[in-house]
Amino acid sequence: MRLYFSPGACSLAPHIILREIGGHFDLDLVDLKAKKTSEDRDYLAINPKGYVPALQLDDQQVLTEVPAILQYLADHASQKGLVPPPGTMERYRLVEIINFISAEIHKTFTPLFIDGVPEEVRQIFIGRLSKRVDFIAAQLDKSSYLLGDSFGIADAYLFTVLSWSRYVKFDLEPWPAVTTYLARLAHRPTVRDAMAAEGLIKE
Repeated sequence: MRLYFSPGACSLAPHIILREIGGHFDLDLVDLKAKKTSEDRDYLAINPKGYVPALQLDDQQVLTEVPAILQYLADHASQKGLVPPPGTMERYRLVEIINFISAEIHKTFTPLFIDGVPEEVRQIFIGRLSKRVDFIAAQLDKSSYLLGDSFGIADAYLFTVLSWSRYVKFDLEPWPAVTTYLARLAHRPTVRDAMAAEGLIKE
């Protein structure tokens, strides 16, 4: 498999899960402005959407979108226990929280990265994001991870998007359950390995 990624982007989540499940995979750094891969290939020919991640499978099919890639990877390594079995209520709870992360947290961060956004507009999105984090903090007050006492794919995704807080100056200190959770995940070996491979931290 080959993961097309950009350092620190949402592609970090499947990168973490690839390391959790083990086995061989290749990383291909994408220049998102030029739409070129590290081998100078046209990224739009691989993923016409133009953003990361994209996962090229061994049969050369390409899968995109974080929730789909995460579930694909975890289902193909079900012995790792990163997702509940298909068809169970626990699996639907996973789908529920992953969609919440994607639609309500990930996308709320996006405007905060745009240069020149008026401060009054920025504060609107900060307010929305704060309400979303309120919900997450309430979940983490009840359990060590999003869906209980074990790490799963939703945690890799949440860790990735909430790590953007420092880049957009969104203070997470009012939510100690969240900051404790992020600190714990930051010390997870697979998380550290993925971040080091992307140049986000030094080993």
